Amino acid sequence: MPAVNAKVAQSNPALLPALNAVSAKLTTKDLVTLNNDVDVQRKSADDVAAAWAKHHDVASGLTKGSGKVAVGAADFTESTVLANVYADVLKSAGFDASVQAVGNRDLYLKALEAGQIQAFPEYLATVTEALNAQVNGANPTPVASGDVQKTLAAGQGLAAKKNLKFGTPSGAADQNAFAVTKAFADKHKVTTLSQLATACGSDLVLGGPTECPTRPFCQPGLQQTYGLKFSGFKQLDAGGPLTKTALRQGQVSLGLIFSSDGSLAHS
Repeated sequence: MPAVNAKVAQSNPALLPALNAVSAKLTTKDLVTLNNDVDVQRKSADDVAAAWAKHHDVASGLTKGSGKVAVGAADFTESTVLANVYADVLKSAGFDASVQAVGNRDLYLKALEAGQIQAFPEYLATVTEALNAQVNGANPTPVASGDVQKTLAAGQGLAAKKNLKFGTPSGAADQNAFAVTKAFADKHKVTTLSQLATACGSDLVLGGPTECPTRPFCQPGLQQTYGLKFSGFKQLDAGGPLTKTALRQGQVSLGLIFSSDGSLAHS
């Protein structure tokens, strides 16, 4: 789902329709394929994004805009590819668009709010709860759910308070997932996170991005929802090669990955 700076969107009425055109075409299968093309086939994110936009004819019939637009990209493959897709489509719509690498959500939401970047490919439920915490304080009552339209309505209201605006969500879905190696699962006879808590007690090391120990959808959620206990945490990346390498080498027991990871079939 596109998230944009509200003032920029208001002054550039062609901006959100161009990004919504991406949402109209993007599917979960596309996400898996795009990630696979970069992570497994070793193609560049720029080339993969351009090929997808051309194949789906996303730029056809767009209203023309103008001006510079910096599209933010987080430090994992899917975000980088989607940011490049956004930039390619915006260029086709007449904008001077570029991709700017940014840090984690805490950093890039501030940059988006301030207009230092103007657009970002976001995840509806996750960003809605991030804004919920910013607006309503730590541990607010959750407003995101499996109902896309209700979550979008709640998110738009929160976004408006932070000078942000959401576009149309795509049909594509990507969720946080937590993986162990097949050898680990076979050894402990586990197939679910609940079974993992029973089988391994506190003898687990979690691997994930810097913010994982404090994010409700990462370590706190694993502890509260599934009863998992950890003897340690290893700072890695968000579902990227560092996490998957650490899993394979036994440096961590459990690692944060993404459900649309294109390399999982090859792991």
